[in-house]
Amino acid sequence: MSYRLYVRPLPPFADPDTTPDAQLYNWVLLDAGGDSQARGAGDRKEDIEQTLVQNDLENVLLVGLLPGEEALFCTADIPAKQSRFVYQALPYAVEEQIAQDIESVHLAMGNRTEHGFRVAAVDHKRMAEWVAMFSGWEHLKLEAIYPDAGLLPVTEGGWSICIDGETAMLASDQGEWLSVQARNLAMFAQTLALPPSDEVVAEVAVTVYGTEQEFEHQQADLAELRSSGRLVVREERLELMPLELLAHAHHHHLCQPINLCQGEYSIRSRKSGALNPWKPLIAVASVWFVIQIGVEVGMGLYHQQKADQTREEAMALYRQAFPDDSRTHAGNVRRVVEGQLRQLQSDGPDAGFIALMKYTGEQYSTIPDTGSVVFNSVNYSSNRGELVVDVRADSYNKLSTLRNGLTSQGLTAEIGSVVNESDGARGRLTVSGG
Repeated sequence: MSYRLYVRPLPPFADPDTTPDAQLYNWVLLDAGGDSQARGAGDRKEDIEQTLVQNDLENVLLVGLLPGEEALFCTADIPAKQSRFVYQALPYAVEEQIAQDIESVHLAMGNRTEHGFRVAAVDHKRMAEWVAMFSGWEHLKLEAIYPDAGLLPVTEGGWSICIDGETAMLASDQGEWLSVQARNLAMFAQTLALPPSDEVVAEVAVTVYGTEQEFEHQQADLAELRSSGRLVVREERLELMPLELLAHAHHHHLCQPINLCQGEYSIRSRKSGALNPWKPLIAVASVWFVIQIGVEVGMGLYHQQKADQTREEAMALYRQAFPDDSRTHAGNVRRVVEGQLRQLQSDGPDAGFIALMKYTGEQYSTIPDTGSVVFNSVNYSSNRGELVVDVRADSYNKLSTLRNGLTSQGLTAEIGSVVNESDGARGRLTVSGG
């Protein structure tokens, strides 16, 4: 079963930065059917949370109510229908109705009426304080924040008034709300009795809610309301605190309140805001990950290209030595050569091209920085039993090392036609059996 907790802070309001624990609240807990299960008056936040713990309630929805005078009601006549254009035009549509810089005001939009969109305007700083007050409660999840007067049940064709101590909350059937001092209620009688200029209304219905004590205390003001001549006043006596009237009206959809948790204060935005401190780190990690993937892909492509190039060079050398072999290709050349080497392993150093290539390759692999030694061409004379390699190195010493290594294997190796160049030495290496 889902529960909803309505919380209304009591004045004087505690400083949210210095003494947040000193704030007191009236509250009422409703179950899914709208029945009151628990209530409290003048309790601290910890007391309310403890009550939920004692009743084993978790994930209760929290509805915060702020004083009606904190949120200014206004209307926005915007012809656009798409939400994006409506929100773009909203500040300009209500700017003249607000007595402060529009940039410093948070705007929350309600439903659309024949007079335009209903809008609530709250000072940004104050809105941030209210959000902070109703956030972070244990076992509770903030669902909405409303102006308290906006939750009064609607009186068809007129006004609803709720007397709450020294304050009177008012709401019209057009969705307008305001809070005034109860002692000034009579002053609003003439305003309430005045119909719009384009309408002819004989009577204006007014429903007044309050406890027996409130009616007795405000008897003179209520008498003045009745004596206005055009107001039809109906009294509804409350047995409990006004907060329960507001909660009942909201649960049963008897009102049209504007949820102030919109835009940057929306519940969804604030949920995602928990990641805000980590966003720079996440951004850096994401960039690093993309760069790393790019490097890995680039290196993979580079090595693949080099492997293809090496295979092509190997096949070119093989074709030079065996131009009539059409069955060998890059995929099986290694297996073919290895098979030939195994077959000729026992023939000695003068076995022919395969053996000479094997020993030359082995000595080439022992040279430090093999990339600095390049075989430009390989030729083999079967009549002379000689392998002739046109070789280039960054120094003559590496050519000499290659020759000496072959000689140590019992082969005859000579370097001829040596040409010293600015970037190395080039010569012809002749290898034959011992």
